[in-house]
Amino acid sequence: MSDKVPGKVIFLLALAAFASTSAFRVLDPALPKLSEEFGITTGRAAHVVTWFALAYGLLQFFYGPVGDRFGKYRTLVIATLFCVAGNLVVAFAPTFEWVLIGRFLSGGTAAAIVPLSMAWIGDNVPYESRQATLAQFMIGTILGMSAGLVVGGLFTDTVGWRGAFVFLAVLYLVVGLWLLAQRHQVPEHDGRASGRLRIGEPIKTVLTTPWARVVLFVVLIEGAMIFGALSFVPAYLQQRHDLSSTVAGLVTGLFGFGALFYVVGARWLVSRFGEAKLVMMGGWVLCISYVAYLMTDQWYWAILASMGCGLGYYLMHAVLQTNATQMAPSVRCVFHGT
Repeated sequence: MSDKVPGKVIFLLALAAFASTSAFRVLDPALPKLSEEFGITTGRAAHVVTWFALAYGLLQFFYGPVGDRFGKYRTLVIATLFCVAGNLVVAFAPTFEWVLIGRFLSGGTAAAIVPLSMAWIGDNVPYESRQATLAQFMIGTILGMSAGLVVGGLFTDTVGWRGAFVFLAVLYLVVGLWLLAQRHQVPEHDGRASGRLRIGEPIKTVLTTPWARVVLFVVLIEGAMIFGALSFVPAYLQQRHDLSSTVAGLVTGLFGFGALFYVVGARWLVSRFGEAKLVMMGGWVLCISYVAYLMTDQWYWAILASMGCGLGYYLMHAVLQTNATQMAPSVRCVFHGT
């Protein structure tokens, strides 16, 4: 483990994570436009979220072994650069089917960034500094969720939703090349001498661990209920309150501020309430937030609802992620992505 990791590297990893989580949410405000442009329902347009999330989830099991074998930093740098291609496919897609293909490709490559970054930090940052370093890194992931919604709404209202993917492609390219330039300063473990690449072993380990199956099932439900439903919030705000794509994306993007509230108060919350109560609190906060979206007549109540969703999500998700990283240490890299 390195005694000192360059601060620039942590910043760049956070910036790569920012791009990754931005890409996750960037089309949410554009669903009505996609529906109109391709002559499809809003529900079918939302497949752009599903395909990205499907590839993102499936490839988690692939990047852990690849990172262990060829180096976590090296693998995430290559994946960051390959993200450019998937986003350009979306930007210039002639049909909706090509949009889905591009989203699948971009989700599959973006899947490497957050889990491998966190695993690399765990390998190279001393324990006494790790919590603070991970907190700095998490700011990139949280702000990315909000920024994706704002960027998507802004481009949809100006040059068109395709422009958001040109922006993301440029961002991935700049960050990827910048990360590549730092490779000589970065400590890296090369596991190529340890034998052949074993992709199936992490999957087998996870699926044969009862508690791992429980946590993964709960995370699946959590993702469907939170990000599945949240994907339709910008479209809902546009339809019900006649907001522009930009404003709807900005309001929904306040999800990130609620998440930051959790990050700031995490230590006190855990010590005061414990994990079980935090999960229950998170569920209730999410429930109240979704009711607020549905029942209120004034759009500005959606501001509090969005912040509540962010807080509620992290109250639950942080507990699940903590349990996940401890229940199968040999495949910890897989669980950093949950």
